[in-house]
Amino acid sequence: MLSDNISRIVEARVNDPGAVAAAAARRVKATSLFGEHGKTMIIAADHPARGANGVGADPTAMADRFELLDRLCIALERPGVTGVLATADILEDLLLLGVLDGKSVFGSMNRAGLAGSVFEIDDRFTGYDAETIAAMGFDGGKMLTRIALGDPATPAALAETARAVNELNDRQLIAMVEPFLSVWTDGSIRNDLSTDAVVKSITIASGLGRRTAYTWLKLPVVPDMERVLASSTLPALLLGGEVTDPEAAFASWGKALKQPTAQGLVVGRSLLYPSNGDVAGAVDKAVSLL
Repeated sequence: MLSDNISRIVEARVNDPGAVAAAAARRVKATSLFGEHGKTMIIAADHPARGANGVGADPTAMADRFELLDRLCIALERPGVTGVLATADILEDLLLLGVLDGKSVFGSMNRAGLAGSVFEIDDRFTGYDAETIAAMGFDGGKMLTRIALGDPATPAALAETARAVNELNDRQLIAMVEPFLSVWTDGSIRNDLSTDAVVKSITIASGLGRRTAYTWLKLPVVPDMERVLASSTLPALLLGGEVTDPEAAFASWGKALKQPTAQGLVVGRSLLYPSNGDVAGAVDKAVSLL
């Protein structure tokens, strides 16, 4: 990130906080959620707010905000990238940098389930709310929804997700629900990525809220995606997660994108921090799948 851009952000935050709202008001909104390829390509960067800063062997990779913003700017300027998903601190930095014109923007809503905490399932809404997402002129909000059948905090987490789904649907904004069936193992939470577990999480998440006309799902790519994506008629975005084998990941994404409910990709770390360091190349390759 060029030092003058960082200085510009800090200068605005110190001396002109109203510049954020002004930048949001003049932002040119996306005319469609989809690119010319007919799919979405959203870059995700809401991991740090949950304390999940690690990428590969580097536990603090995403903790360098200057570098993260630099990588986000590179990704957002690549052809075919349609939008971004992040928390308020990051989205406001990007607004001040003026790089969100023509992009769809999604605010991350619940980040209290800190990675590695004993209260990880009690994922309260500490980020965006539907009112602010609408006021900022954004396109929707995303909520992580982990369903741990053995954890008594799960019903409250589901109720909070349902409330957010309602409030976003009432405003005709996308409610992006990211469900997992999760289990506690040796003191830490683990998402069950078996096909049956993902299907079960989808059927539960699809029924949250009093309206679902604007509800979309954000789903992991697992074996037998035909059966996974047949478990709901809600539009689905495929998440990247942390990729250890890029070639295998790209192949699985490409295959899953052929299913009728699959509307595109929401990918973060694997594109922003590829093993070869080539952010533009990783993003371009993902876009080519669309």
